[in-house]
Amino acid sequence: MNYAAMTFDWNQARAFLVTAETGSFSAAARALNMTQPTLGRQVAGLEQALDLVLFERIGRKLELTPAGRDLLEHMRAMGEAANQASLIATGRAETVAGDVTISVTDVFAHYVMPVVVEDLRKLAPQIRLRILASNDLSDLQRREADIAVRHVAPTQPELISRKVRESAGRLFASKAYLDRAGPFETLASLAKSDFVGIGQEDEMLGFMLNWGLPITTANLRVLTDSAMSGWEMAQQGLGITPMMDDLAKFFPKMQVVLPELQPVPVPYWLTTHRELHSSKRIRLVYDRLGEMLSGRDLPMRVG
Repeated sequence: MNYAAMTFDWNQARAFLVTAETGSFSAAARALNMTQPTLGRQVAGLEQALDLVLFERIGRKLELTPAGRDLLEHMRAMGEAANQASLIATGRAETVAGDVTISVTDVFAHYVMPVVVEDLRKLAPQIRLRILASNDLSDLQRREADIAVRHVAPTQPELISRKVRESAGRLFASKAYLDRAGPFETLASLAKSDFVGIGQEDEMLGFMLNWGLPITTANLRVLTDSAMSGWEMAQQGLGITPMMDDLAKFFPKMQVVLPELQPVPVPYWLTTHRELHSSKRIRLVYDRLGEMLSGRDLPMRVG
């Protein structure tokens, strides 16, 4: 091992990594609980040590230079390794014990959380997990949950969050339904389709209208407040329904309807209360969950 190369300053590297991921010095300073001038000095120190320019300002935006983009991939790997080491050490500590409640949608609870729970039980066996499966937004301010995985960013200043992945929503139906009722090759052809609606009728119709789909009440042949139930009905050939493609790809019998239709962005926001983030056990679960969801594929268990 070349010990001469181990003079690297991790604080500077972390400052660069968080700045690159948040997109601004001010946001990175808040995330790292330091002043903006201090963070700026750390980034400048890294640039000086490497003799590279890592950021440039374009208008009001902070953009990575080509050298910064190259470095970011290496820094992310370092950050994940450091975070994993910290999680393992913290998770095995006797002081990290107690309950952590995670609020997720019913689909997420069914397909993703079994893998997450299995991982966290190995990482921190003293922590007991409570999974709140609901398609309604839990009130983190009233402590209905400690951590939430949402598809909308929180607006309350008491909450902190980070976007851990970006998916896309598309229309799906079973091959059996498409063979029976299709083909659906244009937007206009959807006017004769059957839809499995999720949630309230007015919200579903508003969502479809904003998407540019010619769907009316007559097309909603079944409505359910459970996305899990709606997905199962669509698999049974009862109609078309929207779903995230990073989940639907695990179901080869489900086919995309109108592949040329512009997908709807579906972000995943990992959220907790600012006060709770200082708890060792909640911070451990929050960080590990973020690490798992940020991977290329969702940690899914199907079947």
